[in-house]
Amino acid sequence: MFSYENVLEIILAFDDNGLITYDNAAAREKLGYDGGLRGVFIGNVFPGVFRKKEEGWEAAHPFGMEIRRVTAYRKNQTCFPADLRMIRREQQGDCLCMASDVLEKEYLSHELEQVRQEAQDAMRVKSEFVANVTHELRTPVNGISGQIRELMPLETEKEKLRKLQLIERCCGEMNKIINNILDFSKLEAGKFTLEQRRFSLRGMTDYVMASHKGRITEKGLDFFVTVSPGVPEYVVGDELRIVQILNNLLSNAQKFTSVGKITLEVIKTAQTGDSIELFFLVGDTGIGIDLKDQGKLFQSFSQVDASTSRKYGGTGLGLSICRQLVELMGGSINVESVKGKGTTFSFSVWVGRDPEAGAEPGEESSVSPRPRLSFWGDAPPEQQDAARYGTDPNREALRKNLSKLILSVEMENWEKAEMFMENIRQLTADAPPEVSRAVLRLKMAVQKENYEKISAGTDTLQALLETKEGDGV
Repeated sequence: MFSYENVLEIILAFDDNGLITYDNAAAREKLGYDGGLRGVFIGNVFPGVFRKKEEGWEAAHPFGMEIRRVTAYRKNQTCFPADLRMIRREQQGDCLCMASDVLEKEYLSHELEQVRQEAQDAMRVKSEFVANVTHELRTPVNGISGQIRELMPLETEKEKLRKLQLIERCCGEMNKIINNILDFSKLEAGKFTLEQRRFSLRGMTDYVMASHKGRITEKGLDFFVTVSPGVPEYVVGDELRIVQILNNLLSNAQKFTSVGKITLEVIKTAQTGDSIELFFLVGDTGIGIDLKDQGKLFQSFSQVDASTSRKYGGTGLGLSICRQLVELMGGSINVESVKGKGTTFSFSVWVGRDPEAGAEPGEESSVSPRPRLSFWGDAPPEQQDAARYGTDPNREALRKNLSKLILSVEMENWEKAEMFMENIRQLTADAPPEVSRAVLRLKMAVQKENYEKISAGTDTLQALLETKEGDGV
């Protein structure tokens, strides 16, 4: 049988004469009846609700589950506000009052509001402090960097010049940390805004490639950048922030990769009206990340472990800022990685269609395209036909490349497998979203040399291609 003894509310049962027959611990404590309330008239506790009659009692309010604000009186005749519910218990032949101390609730609510306000004030003060400090730090760092740049052309000794170059690089790294902290404080305070403007997507990609190519190739790594044929020449969005995300991901890839290659791909995955979804892939053949550690990557001030920070540096803010920037642009960011084999970060953002474009999506644009890093535009007519998804030459080319991909995987010739995979990706550049997603998953599986996922991915892709062929596409 259920017991009301330890319930936090005041529980009182009373009979037809209005005399209390049951009281719980909360009732005895809050109403000040150490010896209990049994035999006490219910109207002594709630005089505004119950009063005596010649026979029994009467109530000012109807019974039911409706909550009413009343005044409850203690034994010493002091009172407090309470929320009261009254029900009749037909089986027990009595009535039940359930009351909660509103004074206590209001006090706790006031305390909670005060704590919330103090937390908001503390967050505001912290954000302002961080913003002020980072601005103040920039001045001496930029001053040192400026002086170093003036000294470098005057220095003739190689050793001194090398040290000056090292100092300049350190100033650059310090500025990156300062910028990360400033961005983080703005994002946390909700004061971060995106600057929407028209920009050249391919020009942005060229700039990012040029910015990282030197350092990547210095390490003896290959660097491949591919822009899908479906990607528009101009879009509307925050170019600076997309560059910031790419710079962070490519810097991490370069930092954690000692042999192999780094890749950057840009793909158009969807379009709704004047909004375009762009998908970016940044892959490397570096140290990789254990599955159990991948959840830490996008948390603030978090790295996989302390040794990562000691060996490679960093504040653990970069990926957290990337996640928040991507989400501000309506997208998401993900990671796939195998320890010792490499990592692929992928993220999507939504941008606006070029308002100056003279053609609808799918038609020839009035803007002259820049040379693409990987595209079919200069290919012979038969190859251009094969590049158009759904044509007979395209289906035949896809069959051949899939067969060669499977054969290369079986022979463990991963270099050729990736080459045929790239052909498949290009052949499906303007395919429907479900085909594009299947191709991306298969490409990631090939990059990670994951036999199980490659097998499942090729089966899925072949099934999709057969379905589309049956539909007459």
